[in-house]
Amino acid sequence: MTLIDLASDPSAVVRKAVAARTDAPAQALRPLTRDHDRQVREAVARNPSTSVANLLRLVKDADRWVRWAVAGNPACDESVRRVMSEAPDKELRGLLAEMRELEPDLAARLIDDVSPEVRERLATHTHDPDVITALMADRTARVRKGVARNPRTTAEQRSALAQDPVVDVRAALVRAVELDEADLERLVDDRSVEVRLAMATSEVLPPHIRRALERDPDDTVADAARGFRPASGNSSVIRAPRVGHRPSRTDPGRPGGAAR
Repeated sequence: MTLIDLASDPSAVVRKAVAARTDAPAQALRPLTRDHDRQVREAVARNPSTSVANLLRLVKDADRWVRWAVAGNPACDESVRRVMSEAPDKELRGLLAEMRELEPDLAARLIDDVSPEVRERLATHTHDPDVITALMADRTARVRKGVARNPRTTAEQRSALAQDPVVDVRAALVRAVELDEADLERLVDDRSVEVRLAMATSEVLPPHIRRALERDPDDTVADAARGFRPASGNSSVIRAPRVGHRPSRTDPGRPGGAAR
């Protein structure tokens, strides 16, 4: 039997196996994009041999896991990304926001996304200097917090973030990126214990600043600075998004199972 024949097999297990085959012809994959079994459609959405036309159909699928799987497909091109940018699915737009090769006009659209989470994810992952500049002025603190975690900010932008009125923004900054000496000296005396504690446990903090924190008036900060050990799991490392990854069936959350 050919793969085209097996694509109509009564067993969903067989149809899913065909859907995942990178050598499956378009004639076999096309009907599987409309399969009644979600896992079959998801397998097609993940298949790098799936045509753009089929991805455009699947990115509008009624099942969220199928839509999210499209975002991780290497065949996902500009036409698919444009559909994603207009999708009512906030998570799908968030996955788009985390893509490195994002067209400038789509990034500009996401700057004004109605969801602060989408804007935060764009702020954290964008490589576009204009997008970073625009999101620096976002009125929502969690978006500026995303910018603070972005290693592609300029020294001037980091200095501005070091003076952000929101504690969470300053704390995220000191955990994620290296700062100029003047900013570090200012933050070592930050009015927030949370910010100083974040410094004390930051992987990117210079040793002489950590030694200064060992004399912090707050015992928790001082003890954290004294007890710090590199690579002890204290850093907030930005990891590449697990685009389209589906956790166990018991976890109804975001791809990767991590809540934001």
